[in-house]
Amino acid sequence: MNWNQLISAKRFGMEEFHEVRQENRSEFQRDYDRLIFSAPFRRLQNKTQVFPLPGSVFVHNRLTHSLEVSCVGRSLGNDVAKAILQRQPELQESFLPEIGSIVSAACLAHDLGNPPFGHSGERAISTFFSEGKGLRLKEIQPNGEQLSTMEWEDLTHFEGNANAFRLLTHQFEGRRKGGFAMTYTTLASIVKYPFSSSLAGTKSKFGFFVSEEESFHKIATELGLTLLNEHPLKYARHPLVYLVEAADDICYQMMDIEDAHKLKILTTEETKELLMAYFSEERRERIRQTFLIVSDTNEQIAYLRSSVIGLLIRECTRVFLEHEAEILSGTFEGALIKHISERPANAYKHCAEVSLKKIYRSRDVLDIELAGFRVISTLLELMIDAVTSPGKAYSELLINRVSSQYNIKAPALYERIQAVLDYISGMTDVFALDLYRKINGNSLPAV
Repeated sequence: MNWNQLISAKRFGMEEFHEVRQENRSEFQRDYDRLIFSAPFRRLQNKTQVFPLPGSVFVHNRLTHSLEVSCVGRSLGNDVAKAILQRQPELQESFLPEIGSIVSAACLAHDLGNPPFGHSGERAISTFFSEGKGLRLKEIQPNGEQLSTMEWEDLTHFEGNANAFRLLTHQFEGRRKGGFAMTYTTLASIVKYPFSSSLAGTKSKFGFFVSEEESFHKIATELGLTLLNEHPLKYARHPLVYLVEAADDICYQMMDIEDAHKLKILTTEETKELLMAYFSEERRERIRQTFLIVSDTNEQIAYLRSSVIGLLIRECTRVFLEHEAEILSGTFEGALIKHISERPANAYKHCAEVSLKKIYRSRDVLDIELAGFRVISTLLELMIDAVTSPGKAYSELLINRVSSQYNIKAPALYERIQAVLDYISGMTDVFALDLYRKINGNSLPAV
């Protein structure tokens, strides 16, 4: 893989209509703006990140998380671009200086495909098909329809990352060709797992559904991504995926700890100890001196958090540059965060262990996951039954409630199921809960 080919301003779905625009924004900055002003991005403000959405304390949601990841991604991209240009000044005339804008836009979009209620939403969808009432769809249906093996793998390994790629590239009913019509490079930078669901194994990680396989193949071929396997399809990652992934790894770890401190799941001393562990004794002493000036506890934690983020940006930038040749050849393994120096690596690992024990298994987090499971499973059961038995009176009522952009009456079973998943995964937490209550008769319109 080479940088000249890897960075392309060609727009997906608009290849025949490419035009030179007379404006100051680059094509990649236009990607960023297009995402910021989109409805799916706005809906992230009402989707759970980890903790239940705000009561008296405002914690991170998917929107604030995505904005913060985008900021970190821009820094990573700019730092990497600057260093590569010093090594290879001949790339100055290419799109390489735009890496910061590309990574920033990709970071904005990385969670667009996530369903409501955090990661429990993904699990609820997958398990509905693998062990719930959706299991019946594995067999031949009474009308003779049957899902292919790969289509079934898509459903039982449902993945937010693959769903984001679909959301950005699929032509929904009444919409333009190419979905968001993003640049090829921004789209490729979002796909963390560039292979089909049949290679997902037990981890439920893959990059594109059967319906979008041809689209990803087209993008990957254009950008010169290394083909690792043809059937099932598998490519090496686009190099910028590593920077998007690093930005996400840095942010969710730091922000979850900061939120846990605000919610008093972690004490101030516990939080300071976790974050101080990233630094040498000399740097810790300078931080303590700063604390003598800044006495507000929340500001102290914010200062520590920003200091750790800065350190991790430098570490991940260094790892990327040291392994650039391997990344370009498609042989680099693991996330950048897994290759950082010993002290921050140990601190990061300890933060992950504490987060798993005290944050992700806390009662509030588990309660929202339990509720999410019930809400999504119920909506799936009713909507899937509606699209597989559309002749029923109740099915007709449900189908008529779905937005016309979703092809809920498609001729193929897989397409109808996908339309249901598009509809449900696009919901906010509040919308999903409200619909669940109305369907169950717990909430009625004002009479």
